[in-house]
Amino acid sequence: MKKITLLLVAISLAACSGSQSSATKPSANGPVTPIAYMESITANELKTYLTVVASDEMEGRETGSPGQKRAGNYLIEQYKKNGIPFPKGADSYYQPVPAAYLNAKRNEGLNDSENIWAFIEGSEKPNEIVVISAHYDHVGIKNGEVYNGADDDGSGTVALLEIAQAFQKAKKEGHGPKRSLLFLHVTGEEHGLHGSRYYSENPLFPLANTVADVNIDMIGRRDAKHADNGNYIYVIGSDYLSSDLYTICENVNSKYTHLDLDYKYNDRKDPNRFYYRSDHYNFAKNNIPSVFLFSGVHADYHKATDEVDKIEFDLLTKRAQYAFTIVWEIANRDARLIVDKSDPESKK
Repeated sequence: MKKITLLLVAISLAACSGSQSSATKPSANGPVTPIAYMESITANELKTYLTVVASDEMEGRETGSPGQKRAGNYLIEQYKKNGIPFPKGADSYYQPVPAAYLNAKRNEGLNDSENIWAFIEGSEKPNEIVVISAHYDHVGIKNGEVYNGADDDGSGTVALLEIAQAFQKAKKEGHGPKRSLLFLHVTGEEHGLHGSRYYSENPLFPLANTVADVNIDMIGRRDAKHADNGNYIYVIGSDYLSSDLYTICENVNSKYTHLDLDYKYNDRKDPNRFYYRSDHYNFAKNNIPSVFLFSGVHADYHKATDEVDKIEFDLLTKRAQYAFTIVWEIANRDARLIVDKSDPESKK
């Protein structure tokens, strides 16, 4: 930060007295900042949502189970409360995913399930779609224990609710996104990315009009690598298809959230292959620029101990805010993201 004189400081303080700073309030005379809307994403609201989504009442949200359906109903209730509708062209907040589809690859006896979607229409380019995705299923009940999946992927699920609420607030104040936003809670991730694959094969909006997918899966904890500093996020895939997307992810972090962006798992040779293991991949394999935001695997991964009381809500908040600013930039920039690269494995 450049040095300024005491006089300038005094002038600045006087100008801001009794009102919000222009840095945190949209300006009628200049570019709209995302900061005020970003800051509407709060730890308290995330905790309120997650305490329900990852409660025993949801019975671990196994794909197609009554508990998952209760969780889905809760998500829809929140969208309705915030005045966020289901997408144009849809009959409801549900995209049904039949049991026959879910069991086609490996017959696991799964019941009919649903993707859940909500929609904010763009003001200038409504036919261009930015998808924000997270899976809301988990692994259910095992040996009488409920696997609540607070981080996997309760954290991403509630982040979507807060990001949608922030964009709806912007829209109500006359600063809605230029492109349309599809908030997509997908089912069947734990059984093989089924829900996102179903959407990619049965899209409500043409894939050719889908600008990007920002996928959020497990952002509420820290891993062993970052035990001493949780101010980080793994960014995976941002540069695989689009140099624009990579630049956006870097720039908005520098401007707004100041996380340590960790590219460890972005290495194509990394044996974990996380890029191919979450729902963004069903967009990426269709040549849609995609980024996967992730805070890593921890000791409670896929265990009954992945509980709400272990979530670090300050970290979850900051990472959700980061996701919001990425979407804000993609949705509001003049030109849609360029696709100037290809993933050779997606052609296999």
